[in-house]
Amino acid sequence: MKNVISAPLYAVKCTICIPSSKSISNRMLIIRALARSVAPLQNLSESDDTAVLSKVLDTEGSVKDVGHAGTAMRFLAAYLSTQQGEVTLTGSQRMKQRPVGPLVDALKQVGARIDFLENEGCPPLRIRGGGLTGGSIEIEAGISSQFISALMMIGHVLEGGLTIELKGDVVSASYIEMTLSLMNSCGAGARFDGKRITVPQGVYTVDDFTVESDWSGASYWYQVAALLPGSEITLPNLSRESLQGDSALVQIFEPLGVTTTFNEEGILLHSQKMELPVNFEYDFTGCPDLVQTCAVTLCALGVPFRFTGTTTLRVKETDRILALQTELERVGFVLTDDLRGEWMAWDGTLCEPLPDPAICTYHDHRMAMAFAPLAISLGKITIEDPGVVSKSYPGYWNDLKKAGFGIALI
Repeated sequence: MKNVISAPLYAVKCTICIPSSKSISNRMLIIRALARSVAPLQNLSESDDTAVLSKVLDTEGSVKDVGHAGTAMRFLAAYLSTQQGEVTLTGSQRMKQRPVGPLVDALKQVGARIDFLENEGCPPLRIRGGGLTGGSIEIEAGISSQFISALMMIGHVLEGGLTIELKGDVVSASYIEMTLSLMNSCGAGARFDGKRITVPQGVYTVDDFTVESDWSGASYWYQVAALLPGSEITLPNLSRESLQGDSALVQIFEPLGVTTTFNEEGILLHSQKMELPVNFEYDFTGCPDLVQTCAVTLCALGVPFRFTGTTTLRVKETDRILALQTELERVGFVLTDDLRGEWMAWDGTLCEPLPDPAICTYHDHRMAMAFAPLAISLGKITIEDPGVVSKSYPGYWNDLKKAGFGIALI
């Protein structure tokens, strides 16, 4: 199944209600479960990731299958270690290739009993839960902030609390700050000084909570605005005081002609033609989920770039650096990278594009959504496996139609 996307005839002027944040939703589901609370979570994400996590938390059984949901895998590995009983935590074939070894090693430091059932360091996991005690642990901070967030959230219910010493450079610190803020809003009293996280023992208190909209989902509308000058797009339920690191979009897209106005409803994006930068550099350590959108946008605008802070992209839903290189080459752009994933760049080098290219999505929702607006520059573009967007933004294709894009299913 494929979607053929055609560009709008005019600049986009509409209101788009993007989904709520799955990052906040997933963290609050774990905190609520640790609190043994049934308090309502308003505006909870409708993404596949959140649905999977919610279902696993609400369902009995000795086998828990998260499919492609990486966040669910990491958060549940920690959560289930605190719960009495033996379970097998598994997922898709891609999930069985995604490393969780550093998280498991850290959990074992506080008494977790976890075995790798197939490949060392990767799911599926056999978890014999219960019996954890608090204390001090160490974990490499340069792989995934989700490992750290998973440990932080369970730390509050461990006897004596938990101190987490972060080794090396911290990636995606904004997500650690998000987790800290959500925990503290529920009474945790945790602290983070940049290298050490201190979580005292206690009991979470979860009251009614409303989840804000997803800045990652907003990125595709910043992209549309940048590629279609004259666009005016309203995105409700986003605020200047957001917990999400992806709110960096405001600064990232300003030199690309997109201004952001905050109001009581949310934000208004307005774009205009302007002289673009001759080169664009940005450190995405705090917002790696924006890399695909920004890379595609800058190529379409003809702006060479160099991105750093991209190490974690190697171990996402796919190897996102390799996926970007492969698919952008299909449409005529040649990217370079560091083998370790520490940077990626486009120096303006072009190649012969494929005739009528179809973009492979690699089971990665962000590949589909980042490439679809490229129809504005190419006239049309084909996206394979369009249903993958349900992982984070189920209504994406309908929203593109609302904005004037043509969507033909073939």
